[in-house]
This record gives sequence, structure tokens and C-alpha cells, in this order.
Amino acid sequence: MLQISTEETYQDGDIIFKEGNAGDWIYLVISGAVEISKQIEGKKVVVDIIGPEGVFGELGFITQSPRSATATAVGETEIGIIDRDYLDQEFNKLSGDFRVILKSLAGRLKKTTEIALEAQMRRRDQRITKVLSLTFKSDAGLVKAFTEDMSIGGMFIRTAKPLPVGEVFTLKLTLPQTAQPIKIGCEVAWIRTEAKSDPPGMGVRFVQISEADQHRLKAELSKKR
Repeated sequence: MLQISTEETYQDGDIIFKEGNAGDWIYLVISGAVEISKQIEGKKVVVDIIGPEGVFGELGFITQSPRSATATAVGETEIGIIDRDYLDQEFNKLSGDFRVILKSLAGRLKKTTEIALEAQMRRRDQRITKVLSLTFKSDAGLVKAFTEDMSIGGMFIRTAKPLPVGEVFTLKLTLPQTAQPIKIGCEVAWIRTEAKSDPPGMGVRFVQISEADQHRLKAELSKKR
């Protein structure tokens, strides 16, 4: 039987915790429901809906890492916060070796889930072949490059100077017949070096774009190629 230290009530749409925030409490849904979601390529993706007697927040406790998803109340929801002393006592009863294995499994589950969701988003977004000019900064200075294909959530940038995988940067994308470029915060998902059949470059996912710029980009992608 799980030991509850505190009970809290949330209204529909209330955020219990946000993705990226610190926190390692574990929660039990007493009544109502909790939506677990992630931001993938700038879009909200619902991972799960947890009903009564469901537990959430366990990854943060096991891995001691920032929250990997956002938890939001669906309707009026009552949750219980599992007693932290009880959790620590139970966890510390495990052997050191088993705790290492458990943390490794939790970390692997987190990574596998993220990869699967990103693949799902890539399949969902229509990739459009469109050549647009852009600029971004690297250690070597300002780099001018071009898009090759893109969607509302990411693009392939054709460049001989790709940034390292995982690097976050801002690019300026020039749309036809517009003077003001779009600013997009990006993260490098993968890179491709020089090859005989395929040009070098990097695949990036969008992590930050204003609502106005997103509308401008959608309008451009909706045009005939």
C-alpha cells in the first residue's frame, strides 16, 4: 500500500509539473485523470492519460533528472503525493547494484520513448522540398546556407559546415518577397558528411518559434512547390 503524505486538488487544465522543471516527487491519481505530454519539434504530443490508482512522476525520482514530460489535470483531479521518507526507505532497501540497474533501465526507457515520439512526429509532418536561404552562426562566423526539405517542425539544411549533434542555435530564414526573416530556435538532430549521392548538411528540429512566425512558415509551406 502506498503511503500518501499530502492530497491536492487540481482543476481542468491546471499544470501539476512542467517538462524540464526540477522535481522528484511521485504522485498517485485518486480521482479524475492526468495527461502526460511532451514538446516534440515545437508541438505538444500526448504520451499517456493516467486514471485513478495510476502513478506518475517516477522517472524523476529514479533518475534524479529534470521532469521529462508535463503533467496536466484533466477535469477536476485529486492526487496524492507519496510520502518521501517512505520512498527513500523503500528505495534504499534495494542493493546498490540493483539501484544502478533500475536507474539504467529508467534512463533507457526515457530515451526510447523520446526517440519513438520524435519518429512519430517526423512521420506525421509532411516533408516538403523547398529551397530557401538562411543564415546561422558557428565558431567560424556567420554561415549562409539553404534548406533542402522542411516541415512545420524541422528541416534539412544543406551546408558543408554542419554544427555538432545536440547543439542549440538560432537561424534566420528568408521567405520569398519578404524583408523580415523568420527567427527559429533549432537543435541539431543529425548530420550528414560529404557523400557521392547526397549533399552534406544537418537535420534540425525546431525548439522555439513565435506564433506569428509559425503562421508565416505554414503559409509558405502551403504554397505550391
